Amino acid sequence: MVTLADVARHAGVSASTVSYVLSGKRSISAPTRERIQHSIDTLGYRPHAGARALASSRTDILALMMPLRTGLYVPVMMEIAMAVTTTARSHGYDVLLLTGEEGPEAVRRVEGSAIADGMIVMDVGLDDPRLPCLQEAERPAVLIGLPTEAAAAADTTGLDCVDLDFEAAGARCVEHLAGLGHTRVAILGEPPAVYERGTGFAARTLTGLRSAADTHGVGLLHRPVDGTYAAVAAAVTRVFEERPGTTALVVQNEAAVEPLLALLRHQGRAVPEDVSVVAICPDQVAVHASVPLTAVSLPAQEMGRLAVERLVARLAGEATRGTELIPPLLTARASTGPAPSDPAPSGPAPSGPADGSVLPGPRGSGSTPTEDRRGHGGH
Repeated sequence: MVTLADVARHAGVSASTVSYVLSGKRSISAPTRERIQHSIDTLGYRPHAGARALASSRTDILALMMPLRTGLYVPVMMEIAMAVTTTARSHGYDVLLLTGEEGPEAVRRVEGSAIADGMIVMDVGLDDPRLPCLQEAERPAVLIGLPTEAAAAADTTGLDCVDLDFEAAGARCVEHLAGLGHTRVAILGEPPAVYERGTGFAARTLTGLRSAADTHGVGLLHRPVDGTYAAVAAAVTRVFEERPGTTALVVQNEAAVEPLLALLRHQGRAVPEDVSVVAICPDQVAVHASVPLTAVSLPAQEMGRLAVERLVARLAGEATRGTELIPPLLTARASTGPAPSDPAPSGPAPSGPADGSVLPGPRGSGSTPTEDRRGHGGH
């Protein structure tokens, strides 16, 4: 293994001079620095991480706080984590993954122990208890998410934030459906636990959906739902019972996509002839669904990459830049079409599925349509 002494001999300098170049503690002339760097590159020298940290107070490690909480779709979280890891390596950093739900204590641990040079924080809440600790910490932090419901207020935190513009994503879904003539739309949202803890992306999506619905005269129903077939069946059945004239569904819950499409087939509802479906989900979920979905894509890789690049810039001495939101991109596929001229529900559903659950078709009359413009969880 190549040592610091080997580099010194190759460069024709003392070991202490090599150490000063690595640590930056003393000013070394440019020609000497270049000669030492050439020797490092030629010999393939890699400083010992512990010694480097002691010498320079830098670890070349980034902490990624990714609490694995109830209701989160883990494949998307892991796709972001992979993008963070690969981008960090391209900048010479390793990544320390913290998956516990420690909240502020995790921030204090990273700050107090100096185990990482900076922090990337995921699953950001509207009233996230980690924020005061992050704002007071000496080490820089970047949030993947916004600690506010409205994008216009996102720059008040004093922290770097990168995310999809979920507010605009929700609005884009309604605009697309309104353009096709749909006036009654139901939202199958994230699991209830996501709204109950005030997760920012879910609340911001609802803000955009409601704002666009008001603008375009679209009536909304919002139903949080777990991603199981039984939960989706209960929610969809309730939607069509409460408002039989519903002609479109917006899904912000990746796990619910296939159960929903299977249920609609079971109930005899053709997509998109009877019901249009729009999703906010990763492209691979939309493209490989049993009916290719019109969807706003989740740019997981871009979010991870931007977070690392912003953090690396902060570590290089750049000032906080505030918030960067990725504009939503909606791709139209086979799951949306014009609203049916007669939105009357189809005939009764066939006999129940193999698991024995009862999945009645929607009632053709006798229900009073109701509209819920306030959603779930008090946001």
